[in-house]
Amino acid sequence: MQQKRNIQIIEWEDLDKRKFYSFGVFMTMTIRATVYPATLIRTRLQVQRGKSLYSGTFDAFFKILRAEGVRGLYRGFMVNTFTLISGQAYITTYELVRKYVSQYSEDNTVKSLVAGGLASLVAQSITVPIDVVSQQLMMQGQGEHLTRFRLNSNTETGKPKKVFGQTRNIMAQIFAADGFRGFYRGYVASLLTYIPNSAVWWPFYHFYAEQLSKLAPSDCPHLILQAMAGPLAAATASTVTNPMDVVRARVQVEGRTSVIETFRQLIKEEGFWGLTKGLTARIISSTPTAIVMVVGYETLKKLSLRPELVDSRHW
Repeated sequence: MQQKRNIQIIEWEDLDKRKFYSFGVFMTMTIRATVYPATLIRTRLQVQRGKSLYSGTFDAFFKILRAEGVRGLYRGFMVNTFTLISGQAYITTYELVRKYVSQYSEDNTVKSLVAGGLASLVAQSITVPIDVVSQQLMMQGQGEHLTRFRLNSNTETGKPKKVFGQTRNIMAQIFAADGFRGFYRGYVASLLTYIPNSAVWWPFYHFYAEQLSKLAPSDCPHLILQAMAGPLAAATASTVTNPMDVVRARVQVEGRTSVIETFRQLIKEEGFWGLTKGLTARIISSTPTAIVMVVGYETLKKLSLRPELVDSRHW
């Protein structure tokens, strides 16, 4: 625990790992279920040409709700839940790298930046195949004309015989078209998006929390300051990395192979404003995600403190 900071940080060695992972799975699942509709909307907005289908975030929300119902906002969600694995890998890598870097530097910004970047590298190696499949499922319904793969009619119109019938349908089409490499389409674009996003988010999160602590009354609970700092950091990171996120979505959904060529075509067709596509939806999704994640994660760490440390910590 870094006692010298106003906002105390619970480090890896302070945690009861069994509690940490048990509570962590529940927290991650809750967050994903909450923000998934915004993630789906963001993907459709980023892939569409101009405003051919939706004029904006709220227009997309109401059109999807009217045409496809609530289920339409959760297309591909069951597949996306497998990212729970990458979520746990992310948290573990982040905390372990922080611990390792602390041997060489006590600067929290350095620890957060390095740990955030490496944690994202590990997580994306697990997440990209899941994203490729779930994004294809997200595009079904109103967005199916924007993607290469469509569900077979006997799977789309009736109830699938098995829970993951639609998923297997899409996976078979991806493998037939691109082989195993198809499941890692956009891997480089994902790394170029999420490594900077993660590397930027953590330092800004701690920075905003510290700045807010200087403005807030001394008796203000740290959790409130952290809950405010999370969305500010998320909005900052989302704005910085959104151009690459647009390119990533197009590479994965449209089956492109070149990040640079996709970027050039986007600029040519839609100008630099095209790089902001889906930004509002991304911030809308990242804001509650950040609040829930920060409150959940910081609470999770407090609940997971080793028993002998509980009475010695004051918040």
